[in-house]
Amino acid sequence: MNNSRAMLQTMITLASASLGLVAALAWNEAIKTTLKVLFNTGESLAGLYTYAVLATVLAIVVLVALARASARIGGEAAISREAEG
Repeated sequence: MNNSRAMLQTMITLASASLGLVAALAWNEAIKTTLKVLFNTGESLAGLYTYAVLATVLAIVVLVALARASARIGGEAAISREAEG
């Protein structure tokens, strides 16, 4: 029984990671195309840095929101502030 539970948890983890990667790649293309259309940046250095900054800000916002949601339901967040100790 314990082995089947571990195997199911592993399968869920792998499926989640795989689907997350697919979604991330889709968002990657959508954001790059949006920047090209809106700002006519193409593959310029400024366009690449703009994209990198936007992607980083988006990642931080999502991770903080997930950490707060996890804390609300009693889970442990992977990211914690040092002041919380």
